[in-house]
Amino acid sequence: MSAPAATAGVKERFPPQISYIMASEGAERFSFYGMRNILVIYMVQYLLVSAADSKASYHYFVMANYLMPLVGGWLADRFLGRYKVILFLSFGYVVGNLVIAAVPTRMGLLAGCALIAIGAGGIKPCVSAFVGDQFRPDQKGLLQKVYGLFYWMVNLGSATASLLIPFMLKRYGPAVAFGIPAVLMVLALVLFVAGRRKYVYVPPTGPNAHSFVKVVASAIRRRRERTGGDDWLAPAIADHPAEAVDGARAVVRVSAVFAMVAGFWALFDQKGASFILQAKQMNLDVASFDFLGMKLGGFRLAESQMNAVNPFLVLLIVPLFQGVVYPGLVRMGMKVTALGRMSVGMFLTMFSFVVMAGIQAVIDGGARPHVFWQVVPILILTVGEVMISVTGLEFAFTQAPRTMKSTVMSFWLLTSAIGNFVAAVVSQWNRFHGAAYFLFFAGLMLLCAVGFVLLARRYRPVASVVGG
Repeated sequence: MSAPAATAGVKERFPPQISYIMASEGAERFSFYGMRNILVIYMVQYLLVSAADSKASYHYFVMANYLMPLVGGWLADRFLGRYKVILFLSFGYVVGNLVIAAVPTRMGLLAGCALIAIGAGGIKPCVSAFVGDQFRPDQKGLLQKVYGLFYWMVNLGSATASLLIPFMLKRYGPAVAFGIPAVLMVLALVLFVAGRRKYVYVPPTGPNAHSFVKVVASAIRRRRERTGGDDWLAPAIADHPAEAVDGARAVVRVSAVFAMVAGFWALFDQKGASFILQAKQMNLDVASFDFLGMKLGGFRLAESQMNAVNPFLVLLIVPLFQGVVYPGLVRMGMKVTALGRMSVGMFLTMFSFVVMAGIQAVIDGGARPHVFWQVVPILILTVGEVMISVTGLEFAFTQAPRTMKSTVMSFWLLTSAIGNFVAAVVSQWNRFHGAAYFLFFAGLMLLCAVGFVLLARRYRPVASVVGG
């Protein structure tokens, strides 16, 4: 009896190289969110950019970060492998942070943000897929836990950066505030390289005559050959093996489900823009009070520091949901599926913006509520995030064909690019003001949530493919 038990115990442990990836991810996310969370305030207060243009520029930057995964994933899957793409693009990432810190102009910000978008965006799908590569097929039961830990580390980096970097901007100025993320990115690179002898490397497939793009192109070219009972990809079987066509079908099916998630990102990423600008209109003073004989409080928050609430809540909610809520629902006889979790998260996200609209209506009425009022919608938004984003990483990896895992991860991240593009356009369009701005996005999210539920009901999950 002891031998099987010992074997089971080994299977339940993460591979040792996971610690290097997680430590590197925490430092890299500190770097990214540290600079990202002060972008709007930096543009408004130091570069004198208008509030509407600052919000739009912020969302365009985030959009670029989530477009680059298409390139990074393609390079990793086809030519360089995930490790080399992460390694090479990280150097440009470091330089981008240094440029913003050293060149305090609009052109310096543009150049630095471009380098960061290429680096951060290019490595993003590779890191999340690289995590999954480290597990054997018999360890696939650990994937939900490791992606929960992955997201936990992302938010540990984000939480600490969101508290520290706005303070450093306020106290020491842009050079120091943007210089610290540059140092953390160097640390992230060192930590990642330190585990190189232990990693599992899934080799790139090389140029592929039967890639997703080529299968789709063939199906379109031969569309007149389609018969009544065939799907639109069926004609591609004349030029490609059945396995390639089935892989393309899998990508299309997963991407169709992902499409509605773009609405979530259009709302979620506004915590770094419209939430901060709303906070500027609120009372930021924290009154002093006695706690166990200690005098606490008596200071003024920086607007951007409210961004720390979300990642700190994630640090609590991820283990709570994975260790208590989800297992508890299963014990009660409820079926807890990935798409079911994501559906609930979509509606919670919509409701968070209804609450934001209510707060803004109070401000529009002439009052100046305390900034801690934002904790309520941020809490609701964070629960939605945990149910959508953590689950989406797991879902994307397990539903992807083996040869296209980074590419499918890129499509998942592309939903964020689309969502931020929508937010940028609406900000520049500038037709919605005050509470109406938040209500517009709540209505958009309601439509996306209903669409997601309808698509999820038609989706049939496939058995996960883990390992190289």
